[in-house]
Amino acid sequence: MLTRYGVLGWPVAHSRSPAMFRALGLPYQLLPAPPELFGEIVPSLGPAGYGGANVTIPHKQAALALADETTDRAAAIGAANTLTFADGRIHADNTDAPGFLASLPEPPDGKRALVFGAGGSARAVVWALVDAGASVAVWNRTPERAEELADDLGAEAVPAPVDADLLVNCTSIGLDDSSSGEVPDFKLLPLKPDEVGEFSCVVDLVYRPDGTDLARASRERGVPTIDGLEILVRQGALSYESWTGRAPDLDVMRQAARDPHAPAPASHPE
Repeated sequence: MLTRYGVLGWPVAHSRSPAMFRALGLPYQLLPAPPELFGEIVPSLGPAGYGGANVTIPHKQAALALADETTDRAAAIGAANTLTFADGRIHADNTDAPGFLASLPEPPDGKRALVFGAGGSARAVVWALVDAGASVAVWNRTPERAEELADDLGAEAVPAPVDADLLVNCTSIGLDDSSSGEVPDFKLLPLKPDEVGEFSCVVDLVYRPDGTDLARASRERGVPTIDGLEILVRQGALSYESWTGRAPDLDVMRQAARDPHAPAPASHPE
C-alpha cells in the first residue's frame, strides 16, 4: 500500500503544503477536517494508509490531546503540528518552534524579542525563543491572553511595544487587505512604520503574494525580514525528515511554496 501524507485544517484549501511536499515526491493531499469531526478523522488515518500529517489552524491543541506519544517540546508548547502514525499509535511533535529558529539569520540567545500575538503560533515562537536563551516580551490586543502565555512560558507580558532586537508578528494582522487607510496593517499594530527600522530583524508569520505592509516597511528600511513562507518551508522540512529519515532539498520546497503560477491567497502560517 502506498504511504500517504496530508495536512489537516479547517479551512485548509489555501495551504501551500501539498505543492511543497509533492515537489519532493511525497504523496500528499489536503485533509479538510471540521472541528466536530477532527477526533474521528485523525485516528482513522493510520489504518487508511497514512504515515503522517501536518496540522494547521484550528487543530494544533486538539492534535496534541489525541496523541498517544508526544515530544517534550510539543507538550511544553501545548500544541502539535506534526503527527506520525505507526504501529497503531499517534506520535505528536511540534516543528513550528525549531522551524522558526532555523529561519532566523542568527541565533537569538542573549537578544531581546518582542512578539505580537498570543495564539498557537505565538506559543511555539515564544517557547522557542525562551528555550534558545532570548528574553521575550509579549503584546496582545487582549492583555489577559498575553499574560497567560507569558506566565506559562517564562516571558513578560507588556501593555505596549518595548525596545527589542527582534520583532515577530504572530497575529493575523496583514492577512486581510480590505481595510481602509494608507497603511492598513499599521492601523491595528501598536507600531508606526518608521519604528520598524529600529529592529535588527523582523519576522512576519503572515504570508501574502505581495508581502504584508509590515514586511514591506521592514524591507524598505533595510531590515532583514523573514516571512511566513520561509517558516512554512523550515517546519515542513523537519516534518519530512521525521517521516522519511532524509533531509529534503530546501530550495525545491521554497520554489514550490512560492510558485507564482499556483493559487496564492493570503494565509496565516500553518
